[in-house]
Amino acid sequence: MTESRQAVIIGSGPAGLTAAIYAARAQLSPLVIEGEPSSTSDQPGGQLMLTTEVENFPGFVNGIMGPELMQAFREQAARFGAEYTTAKVSRVDLSSRPFGLWVGDPQATDPSYVADALIVATGAKSLMLDLPNEERLLGYGVSTCATCDGFFFRERDIAVVGGGDSALEEALFLTRFADSVTIIHRRGELRASKVMQQRAFAHPKINFRWNASVIDVLGDTKVTGVLVRDNVSEEESVLELSGLFVAIGHQPNTSLFKGQLDMEDSGYLRTTDGTRTNVDGVFACGDVQDHRYRQAITAAGSGCMAAIDVERWLEDQQPLVP
Repeated sequence: MTESRQAVIIGSGPAGLTAAIYAARAQLSPLVIEGEPSSTSDQPGGQLMLTTEVENFPGFVNGIMGPELMQAFREQAARFGAEYTTAKVSRVDLSSRPFGLWVGDPQATDPSYVADALIVATGAKSLMLDLPNEERLLGYGVSTCATCDGFFFRERDIAVVGGGDSALEEALFLTRFADSVTIIHRRGELRASKVMQQRAFAHPKINFRWNASVIDVLGDTKVTGVLVRDNVSEEESVLELSGLFVAIGHQPNTSLFKGQLDMEDSGYLRTTDGTRTNVDGVFACGDVQDHRYRQAITAAGSGCMAAIDVERWLEDQQPLVP
């Protein structure tokens, strides 16, 4: 049986849950379809569920654990009336209002929910190396965000994997804290812009391991080094370090909306006039449309914007009283 809702939010990271707080306080009774625990790209709570201590979210002088922060977000939204379903959206129909959303079998005739307004907050995932110990040590020396975690590596030796602008930006930022930063790149030359290359080559703290691939991360409870293979000689060696930053790109979770919502070539949703998408009544917030900042606080801010945009849009849809 199809359930009708005024506002539905897909995603439960900082953007989705902030949108839920604001939408609930506006008495829109939002439903949050929060994802599934078994899906790393669509799990309840988003990427912060995979982090340990968060020190750069305002209001927490001594920091807070990522899962604890997201639980507080969740409970705050529930306090004002937000409802949750732990499931993954398998199909959407945005061709007409109310919008159809399927949970479970995407071939089912009737949608699981229909929504007058929809907020997309499905986030993005960092591309990983798929190494044996990478996921186990994520948050314990393995990181995908220098801005988030660089502070924890003061006076340490660390490495960055990647060869594009993002990797060099991460490396240059990390030199503020680390004793040394080794850029490990699988090729013999970088893909980054010439300006970024010049900055990296000129920095005394940055070293390079060319034609090299990380084939495993070492350490029991924290990173102690990486196993590196020379792609030319195929020789393997251990590089001792305290942190590994993976900077090989991000992938927005937008496959569900292909052919229905406008996207950048990179897959990020296009938004205009705040958080509006090209479909009237559909709004997007957080990392699913932000390829520049990708921070919890900016995601939360855009979630606030999306909820306010929805509230005002719904008001405009009401028939005028003579």
